[in-house]
Amino acid sequence: MVTIKSEREIELMREAGRILAKVHEELGKELKAGMSTKEIDRICEQLIRGYGCIPSFLNYEGFPASVCVSINDEVVHGIPNKHRYIQEGDIVSLDTGVIWKGYQSDAARTHMIGEVTPQARKLVEVTEQSFFEGIKYAKAGNHLNDVSSAIQAYAESFGFGVVRDLVGHGIGTEMHEAPEIPNFATRRKGIKLVAGMTLAIEPMITAGRYDVVWDNDDGWTVTTEDGSLASHYENTILITDGDPEILSL
Repeated sequence: MVTIKSEREIELMREAGRILAKVHEELGKELKAGMSTKEIDRICEQLIRGYGCIPSFLNYEGFPASVCVSINDEVVHGIPNKHRYIQEGDIVSLDTGVIWKGYQSDAARTHMIGEVTPQARKLVEVTEQSFFEGIKYAKAGNHLNDVSSAIQAYAESFGFGVVRDLVGHGIGTEMHEAPEIPNFATRRKGIKLVAGMTLAIEPMITAGRYDVVWDNDDGWTVTTEDGSLASHYENTILITDGDPEILSL
């Protein structure tokens, strides 16, 4: 069931989102070629706890870190590793969340490390913009598929792939609440959006085909099947009677 948040709950989620936005901003400034993904995780957890929050991801369903660090062809859920280093020319997705007084916020950013290829830069830019194209339709009275269709149409207009096997989600006291939010059009209109819903919208876009595979060794990391680059952008938003409010930006 999709929960409609009260004014008190919305204010708590606003604060969670404000903190998460600061965490992403500060974490992004720390990124540089040569640092290990484990060091990124250490800094992320330190930032989250420094703001008085709990890392949403740490030990969530067994995930062993506070941030997912996904590099190049990794779409999501990359596990930080002290032996894995980011390099010049990489694109690096950082996906993390915070819990503030029992309420969650979830956001992802993809960063370009130094000089990247024109294709990589375009992919990152289009992924971010596809989020904003989608949320133009994220208002009370519209349907969920309006948002999904807009994300897909924008990304595919550049020849990119829209991942089918991973979706966005509702969010509140739990990280993953109803509804599931595809980044692609479906045959159904989906639920009608109502003011007070809080949603995590997260386009996951590839430079090639949309097919993905799970790493059988770690059970978490998702990569593109064809080895093409992938990019991820996410924010937690609030549905209102007008334009949506982006809580984590």
